[in-house]
Amino acid sequence: MSDTTVSVALCTYNGARFLREQVRSICLQTRPPMEIVLSDDASRDDTLAVARAALDECLRERPGLSIELCVLANPVALRVVKNFEQAVRACTGTLIALSDQDDTWYPDRLERLVAEFDRRPDLLLLHSDARLVDAQGESLGGTLFHAIEVTPHELQRMHGGQAFDVLLRRNVVTGATAVFRRTLLESALPFPVEWVHDEWLAIIASAVGSVDTVEDSLIDYRQHESNQIGARRDSFMGKVRKALASRGTTHAERAYKAELLLAQLERLGGAVAPATVEKVRGKLEHQNFRARLPASRIARCVPVFREAMTGRYDKFGRGVRGVVRDLFESV
Repeated sequence: MSDTTVSVALCTYNGARFLREQVRSICLQTRPPMEIVLSDDASRDDTLAVARAALDECLRERPGLSIELCVLANPVALRVVKNFEQAVRACTGTLIALSDQDDTWYPDRLERLVAEFDRRPDLLLLHSDARLVDAQGESLGGTLFHAIEVTPHELQRMHGGQAFDVLLRRNVVTGATAVFRRTLLESALPFPVEWVHDEWLAIIASAVGSVDTVEDSLIDYRQHESNQIGARRDSFMGKVRKALASRGTTHAERAYKAELLLAQLERLGGAVAPATVEKVRGKLEHQNFRARLPASRIARCVPVFREAMTGRYDKFGRGVRGVVRDLFESV
């Protein structure tokens, strides 16, 4: 076994219902972590007692198992992004595995991912697919990648060292499936609240190092009524409704996210290739263009088609889908 150590950053909020199963799946890995850093966001149930009891069970069942539990109990909720930031800041392992409170890890998950990090010193972040299950843990008949429509072309680019280009278009990394080197935090902290923690970690990792994908499902990703962040594939009519829905402040918010990313990469200086910074500038220009489109659908036609001719809808968005949305969505 290598000298690589693993910390689990487990964030909870009123998670007692499913937490025992998740903690047990973490502790009974074929390659167990050295510690679990549990950051609880002002839960009002017995989340912490459930976590401690589940760990104690595992320690009794597996003599010689040694896993430290570090509990950070927030008196006032930090919310998801800052709660995960607090958790990862407290982790001490070489690698950090993000964990939700309601999933279940497959027994060899850490063993497989750690082996990949040991084999590839340049790798900063690795994520996988996941099987979608319901509240009872029964299969929903699909996977996370299917739900978020990850394409073979996107996977090919992730494997081929082009993760930044994929992630600049859209996020395909779900934190519950991700493991990263703790050294990434030197470039990624603090997490801006405008970004979800997993998409921020992934795109920063791809800007300063290597990000890759394991196409196998390594966890059960539970979908239930209390999910703070979940995964459901839109039906055809759902996509139509989105295309015709009010644009609101969506594009302005995306432009601001691009501004934050650009500022972070500029702060990192020589750690980021100039071409990467230029791509973010292009993304920002594209999002500003979309945010400033006129209310009249007719008045949008010429500028949208001109923008489409530049290729930026394909490079920085969802291609034809983005063109259709900009032509037809309401203000």
